[in-house]
Amino acid sequence: MKALVLEKKQSLSLRDFPIEETVGPDEVRIQIKACGICGSDIHYYTHGAIGDFVVREPMILGHEAAGVITELGSNVEGFKLGDRVCMEPGIPDLKSKETLRGNYNIDPKVRFWATPPIQGCLRESVVHPAMFCIKLLDNMSFAEGAMMEPLAIGMEAAKKARIEPGDTALVVGCGTIGIMVALSALAAGCSTVFISDVKQPKLDIAAGYPNLIPINTIQENLVKAISQYTGGYGVDRIFEASGYAPVYPDFLRCARPGCKVVLVGIPGEPVLIDVSFLQGRGISIETIFRYVNEFDKAVALVSAGKIDVKRLISKSFPFDKSIEAYQFAAANHPDVVKVMIEL
Repeated sequence: MKALVLEKKQSLSLRDFPIEETVGPDEVRIQIKACGICGSDIHYYTHGAIGDFVVREPMILGHEAAGVITELGSNVEGFKLGDRVCMEPGIPDLKSKETLRGNYNIDPKVRFWATPPIQGCLRESVVHPAMFCIKLLDNMSFAEGAMMEPLAIGMEAAKKARIEPGDTALVVGCGTIGIMVALSALAAGCSTVFISDVKQPKLDIAAGYPNLIPINTIQENLVKAISQYTGGYGVDRIFEASGYAPVYPDFLRCARPGCKVVLVGIPGEPVLIDVSFLQGRGISIETIFRYVNEFDKAVALVSAGKIDVKRLISKSFPFDKSIEAYQFAAANHPDVVKVMIEL
């Protein structure tokens, strides 16, 4: 079938790809209708690897997707032909210890779309376990459905932060994930969320949401700005979503005593954390990796109008312009949040 293939670093092709998938008894076939471009996709395209995951042979890209069910396995219940769905891209070993403990996101055997050697979903159709498909509600588009994957990360971060009604929060990093974290924090009960970055166009996008307050850290010192906003007290929750190592450890000084901090971004190098400072203020740290059981709640919140993801789709390309879409996304335009490919 036709697919967007990363042949090697900085080499893409849109071509017929020899892949055959039969539908098992607990699986469905899905005709892909929309697929977002993630930062990890771009990193594989520009660098050919992420950590230990190296592209050693041609790989189909894409893991943020939605589509239509066109074939049902014999055991599948709760779905019918024509159902519109989004899909969790990571499939764990359902018998692993981590899955049985409720942590399927960190199952060492998880098979995640577009993570070598697993093929991605930017192609005409995929076969996927029905239990990792989530129905889209009627008022949601396929493009919105494809946004549920990054939104699920934001919701997992909000869950880990154990937000209480009226809390204030700071999100460091105003990319796709940072904004998703901020919106999830608001939906979870935060009264105000501050979001920081160095790119004003992205901050302007975030500022379009009620109760999101942007801070440009080129123009303002982050710690001083938060102190002024909070009367010197600090915020109740902090989320690091930039993955930019030099922001450590300063952003931690925006924390009030007893603050909960969630590390969402993954730095490319070791970072410095002053443990004695954390202990003195009673600050606790959580980390996240992907998500656990968040897609259905993400769909419900978007359908109910509690979270608007449409305005984050900066530009859409047709499938036959997929290479152009990746080149556009890789250019890192300061006013672009999410690039979408529609089939």
